[in-house]
Amino acid sequence: MGKALPLQIVNPHAAGIDVGSRSHFVAIDQNRENVRSFGIGTKDHQELILHLRDAGVTSVAMESTGTY
Repeated sequence: MGKALPLQIVNPHAAGIDVGSRSHFVAIDQNRENVRSFGIGTKDHQELILHLRDAGVTSVAMESTGTY
């Protein structure tokens, strides 16, 4: 695999969420080690929200290959 090129950060207060049927993966920056997995229950969603707030996230891009 080739060397990844860093992308220019357009919105430093944005996060990406990969929505899955068993878990959600959340990335808050370009560091792969900072990707966290959360479950799909209410308590898990509350923890996800706190994680985003603590990181100063103000906007989110969500992606899913299923119908959720």
